[in-house]
Amino acid sequence: MRFYLHRLVFLLFLGISASAFSLDPLKIEIRTIGFPPYGILNDGVASGIYYDLANTLAAATGLDASNTIAPYTRIRSGLKSGRADLSIMFKYSELNDYVVYVAPLPTLKTVVVGLKGSSFDSIQSLENKRIAYLRGGSFSELIDNNPNIQKYRTTNFLQGVKMLMGGRVDAIIGPMEPILAAAAKSNLSNDLFGVPFVVAERTPWIQISKKSALVAYAEILRKEFALIQARGDLELLRRQYTTN
Repeated sequence: MRFYLHRLVFLLFLGISASAFSLDPLKIEIRTIGFPPYGILNDGVASGIYYDLANTLAAATGLDASNTIAPYTRIRSGLKSGRADLSIMFKYSELNDYVVYVAPLPTLKTVVVGLKGSSFDSIQSLENKRIAYLRGGSFSELIDNNPNIQKYRTTNFLQGVKMLMGGRVDAIIGPMEPILAAAAKSNLSNDLFGVPFVVAERTPWIQISKKSALVAYAEILRKEFALIQARGDLELLRRQYTTN
């Protein structure tokens, strides 16, 4: 074990990928957020932008990875306990003492959007409105801390879109891509939505549980992700899963 660690430190110093030497690969548990287009589960088959990215990153780093689609709350619990080694999602203050932030992905805009014809242009315009809000998510502190905005927690964005179509809520909050993906899953046109009101910008991060042996690979993962970005692979994944 001591020889393994010394060899790993030496290779880290040289900037060589863990896949460049032959040792039994570290087995890790990846948890991917469970909503399209980032984490998709259809008939038992998993895919999605973050799902594929995490698998590519693990393979390039020489890791033996098991990747599972899971809800926010389960991922956060897993990172705290060490049952989950790695995930890609927004930063949460409650996780700051439990994870190592490896590298940021492109920033996502969080929007509040209603049906076509509706209009929101300020936080105040959302007061006394009903907002479909992903359970376990945190998209806007201003909305989270405003007691006059009614939040209806949903298990996924598809449920939120259905509630919006059924008149049970006035709007839905989240990044626009998963909202549009949920509408597409129900064969709904993007034209059904009004003008999105941008309420915040959030940056997803590759993050590792501090209780995981994967912490020793943080710099290798950072360098491998930089190569993935430089090749344009992340943008190709985004286009693959967001182009109808």
